[in-house]
Amino acid sequence: MSELKIRTADLSDAADVLAFWKSAAEGTSVSDDEAGVTGLITRDPGALLLAESGGLLVGSVIAGYDGWRCSLYRLAVLPSHRRRGVATALLDAAEKRFVALGGRRGDAMVLEVNERAQKAWAAAGYHREDHWRRWVKPLAH
Repeated sequence: MSELKIRTADLSDAADVLAFWKSAAEGTSVSDDEAGVTGLITRDPGALLLAESGGLLVGSVIAGYDGWRCSLYRLAVLPSHRRRGVATALLDAAEKRFVALGGRRGDAMVLEVNERAQKAWAAAGYHREDHWRRWVKPLAH
């Protein structure tokens, strides 16, 4: 694999990120549109981390910090580039970001049915907390 480069996303990356998530990420989000991605980048410019190899987008993670929680979303790796250290490099960059911002613990959103992802998160040192459940309510615009 070509040298892996980790960088923050900019506004011009929105369409490429959305296309990448369609091929590499599990599930969808209510924010999977250009407004959602550009809103994230505008609100927290360092949160969306991208991995590139040979100019190709091969991985992503959202490492959002609100001053209280370090939240990880959308860890995704292009299927052809899995098991090559891409996720490890992205999580390392995310964790360094959190530490620099004063964060104390990373929390990851992982789909219940995505066993491959659960194994990857466990291998990265994260553990499941069964006493928590996610509660959601769609907001009207």
